[in-house]
Amino acid sequence: MRKINFTKMVASGNDFVIIYASGSTLHAPRLGSLAREICDRKYGVGADGLLILEKSKIADVKIRIFNPDGSEAEMCGNGARCVALYSARAQRNINIETKAGIIDSTVKSDNVKIKLTEPKRIKLDIPIKVNSRLLKVNFIDTGVPHAVIFVEGLDKIDVLNLGRQIRYHKKFYPEGANVNFVEVESKSSIKVRTYERGVEDETLACGTGAVASALLTAYSLQLTAYNKINVHTKGAEVLRVYFDRINNNFENIWLEGKVKMTYKGEYCVNSHL
Repeated sequence: MRKINFTKMVASGNDFVIIYASGSTLHAPRLGSLAREICDRKYGVGADGLLILEKSKIADVKIRIFNPDGSEAEMCGNGARCVALYSARAQRNINIETKAGIIDSTVKSDNVKIKLTEPKRIKLDIPIKVNSRLLKVNFIDTGVPHAVIFVEGLDKIDVLNLGRQIRYHKKFYPEGANVNFVEVESKSSIKVRTYERGVEDETLACGTGAVASALLTAYSLQLTAYNKINVHTKGAEVLRVYFDRINNNFENIWLEGKVKMTYKGEYCVNSHL
């Protein structure tokens, strides 16, 4: 058995295990296996994801993001916000290298704001048949792929079952998509529930999902006078999404909310990991 130091952090109900990979502490090819073990809520620490921090040649820090099923993600909004607070010991503006690009961040006490890469592959009203019912699903890539469905009566939606079917739908093959159900409260406020791929369940929040939902709300409602949308998550926290809309493009996109460091510890892993 070996012991690995870790930090547990949470942002908007998304919880993460953070490990700094110094030297030969971890075997890179086996990080997926470690993620499955350490994210298990019965036999591990329990988390929505494992964040591996490494030195970067192009930014202040590099993160590799692993889901509880062992798959590696390109980007995680709330995870990046946790890493910003974790890394903000000597400075308050942190650049983070991800597979989706460089993420800028600003840390003020426990309030963390990150700048996301510009979205791509926006598609509206994709027809998808689920349970013999035709749904109109929107799509956007905010660092990771997201399907967005506008609904009424959000609290009554069967997010787990509907989300799973849409996540694996052939329209999004082979990468799949996170699935967000959105209820518009006003031009500046929405409620969101998200089924996350990799977690394969509904989570209390999703940072890139909050951004995807906010941008597609602005897109579908043709909002041009508003550049901020409050996103009410299942975890009860309100995330703030800022953006500039220029014609049909979005620029200067920021996600803001609280981050908390909950505890530190040592995790015992099998030697083969």
